[in-house]
Amino acid sequence: MKRSYSAFAEDIPPYSGPKAARDSYTDLKQLSAIPGHIYTCPELQILPGQRRFSKVPWLVPMLELLPPTSIGHLKEWGLSTVFVLAKNYNKLVHVWESVTAMAELWHPQTNSFVFPEFEATILLEELEIMLGLPRYQRGEEPTISYTVEQINSWSILAYITTKKTDLYTMTSGMHVHLLPIAQWITSQCKRKTTNYTAIAKAAAICICGVILFPESDGAISFGNLSIIDSISEGMKIGQAVLGFLYASLTSAALGGPFYGSVIALELWMGMHIQFRVVEDLTTECKTMLNHPLAYVGGRLHMST
Repeated sequence: MKRSYSAFAEDIPPYSGPKAARDSYTDLKQLSAIPGHIYTCPELQILPGQRRFSKVPWLVPMLELLPPTSIGHLKEWGLSTVFVLAKNYNKLVHVWESVTAMAELWHPQTNSFVFPEFEATILLEELEIMLGLPRYQRGEEPTISYTVEQINSWSILAYITTKKTDLYTMTSGMHVHLLPIAQWITSQCKRKTTNYTAIAKAAAICICGVILFPESDGAISFGNLSIIDSISEGMKIGQAVLGFLYASLTSAALGGPFYGSVIALELWMGMHIQFRVVEDLTTECKTMLNHPLAYVGGRLHMST
């Protein structure tokens, strides 16, 4: 049934000019007015969820066994930078005080960090460059068709292995466990099988699950499994990674757990923000030794 404009026009307040619009937006930006926002909790010490970003002992040994052909597939799919970050993951040091400070400035409605004099946010173009992901090109929309169908994680994992025992250990509930997948990769590499594409797809699930979609301890959701699997089909995943990071920042800002790509956030922070010691604002925080930028800065053509 069609509704005429006049049917609901009376509910729309008249435009009161640019000054009123600016004032109303200023009211919207007040973080202290958002119920449950951690901006109003100065006693917060630990950002919920940060413990899931601990070291992953199985990751590097598995990556070191990958055959060159499988690594070539990962590079072909645009995961070179993600692969480098994964190989150095256990060396990275996350500065959670800085991440918490940024979460305190996150506005869930505008998806931006609200500073005293300006706002800033993580752009899709920035994220794709920092993580080396395939770039989304404006004008590609007419060439992309979308189908909505039920995600079948079994069919995705069946490309890797058809053994029921392997499939059952890899899944539980609505999640896929990364450790059994890494163990399958290790087994295939040690046996020197030639199933290079399947090994590469399994490795992509592991490295993207750790670097781009860290959701729960050593596991990813079926939805993110489908996104990662689409990489090998030539799909661009930058929007999904960014949306996942936005959602995790909103969760953290409202007192929930942080579960997105902390590496992507720290790369953006490292490029745009200089942190200083509170007690002495003339002292810069030297945290770059094991910062993610220390491993991808060369690829971004950044100086030391």
